[in-house]
Amino acid sequence: MTTSFPAPPRWGITNEYGPLRDVLLGTPAFYRWIDAGPIAMRTLNNQTRTGVEFNLQTAMSQHAEMVSIYESNGVTCHYLDADEALHRNFFARDSSAMTPWGALICHMQLKSRRADYVTAIRFYQENDIPIWRYATAGHFEGGDFNILEPGLVLIGFCGERTERDGAGQVAGWVREQGWETVVAPISRDFVHMDGLVVPLAPKLLVACVEAMEDWLVALLRGRGFGFVEVGYPEARDLGVNLVALGNDRVLSMQGSRSLNARLRAMGFEVFDPDMSMFTLGGGGVHCLCQALRRDEA
Repeated sequence: MTTSFPAPPRWGITNEYGPLRDVLLGTPAFYRWIDAGPIAMRTLNNQTRTGVEFNLQTAMSQHAEMVSIYESNGVTCHYLDADEALHRNFFARDSSAMTPWGALICHMQLKSRRADYVTAIRFYQENDIPIWRYATAGHFEGGDFNILEPGLVLIGFCGERTERDGAGQVAGWVREQGWETVVAPISRDFVHMDGLVVPLAPKLLVACVEAMEDWLVALLRGRGFGFVEVGYPEARDLGVNLVALGNDRVLSMQGSRSLNARLRAMGFEVFDPDMSMFTLGGGGVHCLCQALRRDEA
């Protein structure tokens, strides 16, 4: 009798909008709001006026609802180890970035997150997922690595998180693989490029066009990309930071009401859980995940 075994999964992604099969998340067991950039700092500075307060139980419940949406859409969820010292490592987008060639381990800027790479490396090694490169030339964070379509990567830098040197190093590695790379500066208000631009479908981007460099908008339009535009105030509150699940399905957030309505009018199925404990703390659903495997576009 011959025993057959399933082929091992093919890790890596060539796009950010094909059907999502595997995703890397974390567990916010030790989460709290701290000064972790302009979004979180705005929340903390305005608390006496807004009255918003952090609640860990609410955060855990919101995160669990997000996980259930992934699972109900056939996505297998994987998790970074929770670590009390690394209390923001569940924002899995930034400590690594998945590429067609394996995982890129990032070099994070925030003191509270500089050791997040430890849990990222451990995860990839324990799951036999190849590590492609380690960012070393200046800080580089995964939210600034944006695969717009197969063969084209958009890389951002604001200087306070990803730095120009880090962006240039990663861009050079991608070009060595024969892919085109566009590097562009962004405002610190958006922290990472995935606060400005996220792929939704082939040749379709959700973007805050008014906050992008004019030359970048012109370049992308010239390449045939269309935009679902998000206004500056909504984008500043992480309205762009959604996840394409593939097959016209989108994981968005309750706070992005205007965008969600427009996406539904376009025929997309939109899942919009309340993720306010995370958006107020500096990250949306895109920040919370790292795609590990998608179908080819």
